[in-house]
Formats: sequence, structure tokens, C-alpha cells
Amino acid sequence: MLPNHSPLVIAEQFGTLESLYPGRIDLGLGRAPGTDQRTLLALRRDPMSADSFPDDVVELQQFFEEVQPGQKVQAVPGAGLKVPLWILGSSLFGAQLAGILGLPYAFASHFAPAALIPALQAYRREFKPSKQLERSYAAAGVNVFAAETDNEARRLFTSAQQSFTRILRGTRGRLPPPIDDIETFWTPPEKEKASAMLNRSFVGSGETVRAGLEHFVEETGVDELIVASAIYNHAARLRSYEILLETLDSISL
Repeated sequence: MLPNHSPLVIAEQFGTLESLYPGRIDLGLGRAPGTDQRTLLALRRDPMSADSFPDDVVELQQFFEEVQPGQKVQAVPGAGLKVPLWILGSSLFGAQLAGILGLPYAFASHFAPAALIPALQAYRREFKPSKQLERSYAAAGVNVFAAETDNEARRLFTSAQQSFTRILRGTRGRLPPPIDDIETFWTPPEKEKASAMLNRSFVGSGETVRAGLEHFVEETGVDELIVASAIYNHAARLRSYEILLETLDSISL
């Protein structure tokens, strides 16, 4: 969340990571505070700082370029490392900016799916080739809850459903364990709102998840999937990723 920090500090932090792990670091940049208003104030963040986000991204890019003659402020480490930048977003603003700057774009459809298709369209329409990227390149977030059966996967999914309902209630907390009947937990209005936020979720057996993801990729044309699996039990979460991996061979990205 770039407006929470100075571009120079981020350049040096990610320059350090790139120096430790060459070629393995991507830097995703978001405009939102990424938190609630109280935490925003605790960060000493100016609520208007998001307005300078485009300029901050360009400044950050420059810190990763080779040092120019007479350049007074340098990122150490960072200068010359050309860490790949991504724009993260859940609205049209980030999509348009990523296109104009010629950067890859990642959309947060795993929790804010409403503007997914318009944002991807705006990104591709606005895209201009850059030194980092010759053609548009987009990723999208999805929730995947895979298990041996559809029923088992739906039960695992109730952890995320409870969590998003608690966000609506203003009672955030740790991820709760799954429950047998989610209908006893939320009210109809809560169900409608939480389900809308979780609209891009793929829940079920490997075959069910495969079919859903194939349709998603065909619909969006994304180049990458970012998978979130808020599964309470660690072993079940690992198994979900194993099942997902088995299904990905048949999905063309």
C-alpha cells in the first residue's frame, strides 16, 4: 500500500530483498490504506495521500533505474535493480493507471469482484508498451476451496463465509473453524452481501473446481490466477492446494 510509505523507503526495502533473492521479487503497489480508519490514523497516514499515488509510482520506478549523473537521492540498495512493479487494484483507477504506465495489473476479485470485467477491459484498452512490458499482462484473485467431495469443500468454505460476515458486522478476528450449517450464522441481508464479496469463489471437488476455473479464465482472459484459500485446518488447506495443482494441467493460461 504505497501511500502508507515513501517511495524511497520502499525502493530500499525491496532493493534489499532483490539483492538477497535475485530475480525472485515482484513488487505489487496498491493505492488503498489496506486497513480500517483507526489503523490508518495510527500509521500517521494523510487520508489525501492516495491522490499522489500515480506520481509516487513513477518516483519509485525511477529509484530502481540506473543512477543518473548529478542524481542527489539514490536508493541503496535498489538503484539499477529494476524490480518488476505490479499495480494492484479493485477499481477502474488502478486498471487505467497500470495501462497508461505499461505495467502488469492484478485485480482483487477474491474479495471485491464487482468491477473485475470493466477493470480488465479498461486496462487492456489503456495499455501502452513500456520498458518493463510489451503487451498487457493481467492476474486476478480467486478463492479456491477444494476437497475430496463437494460437500466437504462447502463445509471448509464456511470459514470464509463467517469471516466476511464478521467484516460486515465490524467484528473482525481470526479465521473461525468451519461449521455444519452456515444458514444458522448469518442473516439474509448478511448472506447477500458476503456472498457478493465472495462471488469469485470456486468450491468443490477437483472436477467442480476445474470446471469453474476454466470458465473464469475463458471469461476474463487473465494470464495468471492468484489463489486464496482461507481454510482453517492446515492439512485441509494443503490438500486443497494439492487438488488444485492436479486440476491446473487442463487449464490454459
